[in-house]
Amino acid sequence: MTRLWLVRHGPTHAKAMVGWTDLPADLSDTAAIARLSSYLPDAPVVSSDLSRAVATADAIQGVRLRLPHDPDLREINFGDWEMSEFKDDPLMRAYWETPGDIAPPNGESWNTVKARVDRSIDRLIAQQHPDLIVVGHFGQILTQVQRALGIPAYDTFGHRISNLSVTVIETAGGFTAREISHLP
Repeated sequence: MTRLWLVRHGPTHAKAMVGWTDLPADLSDTAAIARLSSYLPDAPVVSSDLSRAVATADAIQGVRLRLPHDPDLREINFGDWEMSEFKDDPLMRAYWETPGDIAPPNGESWNTVKARVDRSIDRLIAQQHPDLIVVGHFGQILTQVQRALGIPAYDTFGHRISNLSVTVIETAGGFTAREISHLP
């Protein structure tokens, strides 16, 4: 069994759909970073290769073993919608209201994101770490919440994943969510 400690990166303060755009994280709340770091187990740390996840992983790493960044742990690729605000566009509405195979122009569908992240998480689990800290993104964490709860994608989007929160998933005999978006 592996216990996944899924950590969402620090805030970017962007008011848009930030997927693969490489915005930095605001890690100025050192008290929140310290609480987060002390809440996490002594376990290897891996992150997406986007700078907001890398910097957050750096901030909580301490003496923990660091694994190589994994681009498959990236956020949703919003394609032509990158850095856009939600608007009443039929395709954009369908993406969020009927998630699955609908994709933004030049971006990824929910099913594509989920398959990419599932493959990455499965590779990490195969390394047989009892605990593993994975620093990433809203969408990336939600893929594993969906996996653990066995719910439709639409219902998954109802979960809030706060910046600097921890979602704990256990993998013994299947995936089970123990905590979702816990703020230490």
